[in-house]
Amino acid sequence: MSSNQKTAWENPDRYLEVLDSPLHRLIVTVQDSLTYGTSNYWRSRGVKAAHLPITTGAISSPMGRGSDSSPVHIELFGVPTYLADSMQFGLEYALRLAEKGAYYVMPSFRGEDADSTHLCQFYHSEVEIPGSLDDVVQEAEHYLKAITRQVLEDAGPEIEAYCGTISHLEHLVTQDRFPRVTFDEAARLLDDSKIIQHDGWRDLTRSGEHDLIRLHGGPVWLTHWDSLSVPFYQATTQMQEVALNADLLFGLGEVLGCGERHQGASTLRESMRRHEVDEGPYEWYVRMKEEAPLQTSGFGMGTERFIAWVLQMEDVRDVQLMPRANGRQLVP
Repeated sequence: MSSNQKTAWENPDRYLEVLDSPLHRLIVTVQDSLTYGTSNYWRSRGVKAAHLPITTGAISSPMGRGSDSSPVHIELFGVPTYLADSMQFGLEYALRLAEKGAYYVMPSFRGEDADSTHLCQFYHSEVEIPGSLDDVVQEAEHYLKAITRQVLEDAGPEIEAYCGTISHLEHLVTQDRFPRVTFDEAARLLDDSKIIQHDGWRDLTRSGEHDLIRLHGGPVWLTHWDSLSVPFYQATTQMQEVALNADLLFGLGEVLGCGERHQGASTLRESMRRHEVDEGPYEWYVRMKEEAPLQTSGFGMGTERFIAWVLQMEDVRDVQLMPRANGRQLVP
């Protein structure tokens, strides 16, 4: 990336410099390809777009065990609520109205400060479908190949001119199946310093993610994490020790996360107890599982992380057209 192409995201005059930036024109093109490719792919699969609100009283990352982000609390006309970090619960609801599945591409919000791999406000491509973890992992691979092909079709020469290569894109679309590694297997493969030990569960460092990507020569699934390392809504094996989840690692690290959900209310309640999550705000969700139990799975992908991989960028903040940072008023 040449210095005259990259504009520092924190520069107050950035929005004017962007107007003359070939990079940001290319980012808009890739955003459009991703959106068009997403819509085309899910329509071909019979999965329907759901228009959901960005406010919720039932956040998918509450302050309990396994939460991976802090909630954004607001007061709207005197009523406390949250800006959603994910509308996964809404998709689970919409799925019961659209039998082949429901998806959206919409903004999400995080309480933490932005860094090279996280944004305070980002676009989320999420879907919920009937079926198991294996079903949604396979669907995620097909989806990624479809949107990457769309990007190549729309902007292949421009991306090659900017990055100097499109081999990473071509490799992904021609790969048969992405390799899969369980968390236990990863812990044996990697240096101990790459595994973070918590009280009853483990996590992986960002450099550990990069090591797994290098070891497998590209995208790799990291599956079956410790159950307390993921949020309460993820289904587990029968002994409740391992989650039925999978993160797809490529580019900056984890770009897409999959999981199977609890089918009924009894296992959901037990998981909430183990994760120390108050059932109160989720009463409607529990009742839905009681009244309309269903095996479903879904995934979420941060679109800016995908675009950063497409354009071989090292800081996801540089993908933003209009940056946002918690606690700061940025223009436009």
